[in-house]
Amino acid sequence: MKALLKKSSAAEPFSFSFVNDEGKMVLKSENYKAKDSASKGINSVKKNCVEDKRYVLKESANGMFFFNVKSANGQVVATSAMFPSVEERTSAISHVKANVPDCAIEEQIG
Repeated sequence: MKALLKKSSAAEPFSFSFVNDEGKMVLKSENYKAKDSASKGINSVKKNCVEDKRYVLKESANGMFFFNVKSANGQVVATSAMFPSVEERTSAISHVKANVPDCAIEEQIG
């Protein structure tokens, strides 16, 4: 698992995602105006993902399952990929808890 800090041409160009060893996105952020804000978001996910109370379990309108990771102040800092079953979502949460806190951060900002 690693965190990717990215920059795009959007008005708020910075974002991040956490990808597994196969390169598949597990968690993603919203966009940020500043690189520093996106970096703080990564660190917030790394800190808060170990606590069960920081997860909000959701179901999409099309019957897929996902989760949000919230910071201590209740803000959503990352949203997961969509999963076809509750079991796969639960497995993804376990993977996040085990691998995100100590994962490397890779900048892809050109």
